[in-house]
Amino acid sequence: MVATMGAPVGIVGAASLVAHGLLPRLRADRPVIKVSRRDPPAAGTPVAVPDWISLAPIWGLPDLFPSLEAHGARRIVALSSTSVLTKATAEDAREQAVAARLATGEERLIAWAEQHGIAWTILRPTLIWGYGRDGNVSRIAAMVRRFGVFPVLGEAAGRRQPIHADDVADACVRALAAPAAAGRTYAIAGGEVLAYREMVARVFAALGRKPRIVAVPLPVFRAGVALVRLLPGRADWSVGMAERMTRDLVFDTAAAARDFEFSARGFRPGVEDFRSGVSDRSRTAAP
Repeated sequence: MVATMGAPVGIVGAASLVAHGLLPRLRADRPVIKVSRRDPPAAGTPVAVPDWISLAPIWGLPDLFPSLEAHGARRIVALSSTSVLTKATAEDAREQAVAARLATGEERLIAWAEQHGIAWTILRPTLIWGYGRDGNVSRIAAMVRRFGVFPVLGEAAGRRQPIHADDVADACVRALAAPAAAGRTYAIAGGEVLAYREMVARVFAALGRKPRIVAVPLPVFRAGVALVRLLPGRADWSVGMAERMTRDLVFDTAAAARDFEFSARGFRPGVEDFRSGVSDRSRTAAP
């Protein structure tokens, strides 16, 4: 007997880091329809796709509202980021702008969904890692590999909850299937709380190196960041990254656990998590 596959599910941001774990989960029993601004759906009568997961930056999602409407969207789970909260009061104006774009994207999604009777859920992951493609932990690994040392601000005791991209993918699937998650926003985080300094030490260990973590005063950090930003591909570095090393960025995930049985692994990276050296900053919250 041939198994009957379920209704199609639509994906926005199918080339993203989280999609690496999401697509195999969905393709096991549901056809996948991919939609993006660069590759819009073909003309004609679109395939009916009631369920959607958006992994792309939430501020770009409104550009695709007409496509989602044409496909008959009735349910959507969209990724945002805890940066909407942690960067809102940042010293760096660019980080404040990121928080503002996230907030505006969330607001526009909610307004559009409620206007069209579409059930929505917003997931705000913390610092995402995994597959060697994230823009946070892989950045730490790249510095360790190149210099054998990692600078931190003070004791770097600010607590973190890094979440693996595969656990974010799992949360998306669970939230999509959970009626209780409709009309709600959730923080999702890794299953372990640890200091930023300890997070860095585990990256050293995963790379087979003895931790060499150097405490640097803020004025020196400011000068160093200014120099690093002159290098190709480093314009996104900021002093705010250093200042957050001393701040607790911890979020309560009890609501997600209650409404769609969310759970996540602790932070135990292996060398495979830093292998590619290709980062994906579209969905990750800066460390």
